[in-house]
Amino acid sequence: MTAAIAAVSAAALGEGFDDTLSRDAVLRDPEIPVLGNADGDLTVVEYFDYQCPYCKKLAPDIAQVVREDGKIRLVLKDWPIFGAVSRSAAQLALAAKYQNKYQEAHDALIGAKEKLSDANIPELLTKAGVDVEKAKQDLGAHQKIIDDVLTRNDKQADAFGFQGTPGFIVGFFRVPGVVEMKVFKQIIADARAAAKKRKD
Repeated sequence: MTAAIAAVSAAALGEGFDDTLSRDAVLRDPEIPVLGNADGDLTVVEYFDYQCPYCKKLAPDIAQVVREDGKIRLVLKDWPIFGAVSRSAAQLALAAKYQNKYQEAHDALIGAKEKLSDANIPELLTKAGVDVEKAKQDLGAHQKIIDDVLTRNDKQADAFGFQGTPGFIVGFFRVPGVVEMKVFKQIIADARAAAKKRKD
């Protein structure tokens, strides 16, 4: 799936929505760890699946843009649309946050060269420094919280009209599909300019 700059439109972020679709729920879900700069001036949200080849291909580029920019809050929203294995991967990654290893879990799963399976997910997480047994215990203890996160992510992605992964919210812009990094950087600049106009 590809998206040109013309496909970027204002996102339906605002007040008066179901709480799941409120601006805070989309940009500042307290149950989803923030990567990048937690105090950054712009939030980039990505709806992704660990088995999505486009998400995997884009991940290093997105990480580099976030690193180079230095002021982006990156919120990764698991949207497991590729079946049961994707859901298992998402659940364990979200459970890893309870041992402060979400980033490690995410990087291991999104960077995996082999096809994910219930057999190799624990191996990949263990190699990344995640205590898999603890993650499984935390998943059991926090099952409802984690399942609710995935339900919210699904509702939001559907409301934004995303047809598949990846899908991005950059400030107030909706970006469906894959974009080249030079275009993505321009979208970031445009989102900052739009945010500044709203304040003025």
